Amino acid sequence: MLCVTIARTRHKHTIAEHLQVAEQGAKLVELRLDYIGRSIDLSRLLKNRPTPVVLTCRRKEDGGRWDRTEEERLMLLRSAIAMGVEYVDLEEDIATKIPRYGKTKRIVSVHNFEGTPVDLQTIHSGLAKLDADIVKIAVQANSFGDTIRMLELMKSASVPTIGISMGDYGTPSRILATRYGAPFTFCVFSADRKVAPGQLSFDQMKSIFRADSIDSETQLYGVVADPVAHSYSPLIHNASFLANKLNFRYVPFRVPAEELELFLSWCKEEKIGGLSVTIPHKQSILPMLSQAESAAQGIGACNTVVFAKNEDKELIGYNTDYRAAMDCLTEAMAKWTGKQEPFERESVLILGAGGVSRAIGYGLAQRRANITITSRNKMASEALAKHLNCRWVNWEERHEIEPKILVNGTPVGMFPEMDETPFQTKNLQGKTLVFDTVYNPEQTLFLKGAKAAGCPVISGLQMFVRQAAYQYRLFTGLEPPIDVMVKTLKKAISPVNYQDLEEDDDQDSKADF
Repeated sequence: MLCVTIARTRHKHTIAEHLQVAEQGAKLVELRLDYIGRSIDLSRLLKNRPTPVVLTCRRKEDGGRWDRTEEERLMLLRSAIAMGVEYVDLEEDIATKIPRYGKTKRIVSVHNFEGTPVDLQTIHSGLAKLDADIVKIAVQANSFGDTIRMLELMKSASVPTIGISMGDYGTPSRILATRYGAPFTFCVFSADRKVAPGQLSFDQMKSIFRADSIDSETQLYGVVADPVAHSYSPLIHNASFLANKLNFRYVPFRVPAEELELFLSWCKEEKIGGLSVTIPHKQSILPMLSQAESAAQGIGACNTVVFAKNEDKELIGYNTDYRAAMDCLTEAMAKWTGKQEPFERESVLILGAGGVSRAIGYGLAQRRANITITSRNKMASEALAKHLNCRWVNWEERHEIEPKILVNGTPVGMFPEMDETPFQTKNLQGKTLVFDTVYNPEQTLFLKGAKAAGCPVISGLQMFVRQAAYQYRLFTGLEPPIDVMVKTLKKAISPVNYQDLEEDDDQDSKADF
């Protein structure tokens, strides 16, 4: 079950938001009394309430906003219990001062915004002894290891426990809480009104992750990166799982480089089905795999891991960036040139020397194209050129080349820096196929310039959806719902222009994928 935290400064806004979130399907709401600026009228807040509530009044030292006397706070909590509120949140030091009364359930809690204590189990035992119906421990996660310990605590607890690892490392503890035994998990009504680090909105928890229906039978997948909060992969994979009525979920895992091996061991124990892998792990994960397809080995990077369902729980690596990019390029070049082998001896200029440039460069080198690498980092350009056995030039010399194929593998032009372009396209004169791997926005300044110059183009959105579709096949063995992937991604990156997508996409988008 999801508990939606409402933290507004006025009674009327609190009541209105409570009604609104109840209409959207919320079954439980937390009312944060410490946010209300005026004298608090409990009867007004609780009368005709549309859902059961958790009543919380948090002091500043516990991460709240209560700035009045402790006596007033304790009186509020006692009054709420006397009025029959469903749950009341009591900090450890006041739990003995407020006795049990009526049917109100007691949440005994502790908060630490600095880190995750070593003695979590001892802390939990102390809270459980304070006549707790539910134990709540909210601590800052400074590593993924902290989150693992919190999940294990919830799983082994004899008293119902809500364990929250705050911050990006702890996002899985919020999404997967009920899977590990928590009676409910907290979220906020609106993403712009968070009251604790790492909180997700009600819409995210309900619509994207469907966290309220995750159970012990749910098969988990995810994306591992550092950072990871910006990833659109959870959006399109979870939408695809829902479209095919699969009890699967796809979760973002923020894991630093030094914890990658620990994370993979945890994935084996938790029977994670597969992972998307991105920065900074694409290359470092290779030695940790049981096996990898030849393309991933040749590229020296892996962006997809599937966990084999055998006793050894083998990790098998793939590179779907490579497959997706080459599909896009092959189809576009064949259509443009009419050639069966459209890349042989053709001039290619690749902007950037990172992971995506590495994958595309490998694919084109295998097809005997004449490749030139350039990036702002000379050492990276030289290293990639050596790996691909091709030439490189200084970034300042990139406009001196007249390529048949021009690929942008840099983030230049990506949201929010959308007024930038990695290449001046005005002199291309329709003689170059232009491929931008940036997908947000879909129509970058680079692509707009290429179109104006009469060039055929490939968008990063096409590649992103194709690579996700390959991952979906590897994860599920099923055909992906491409139309769902396209619409979900377009809505996410351009919500203002989405209103007519259903009509446009049904006719046009499938032709590109």
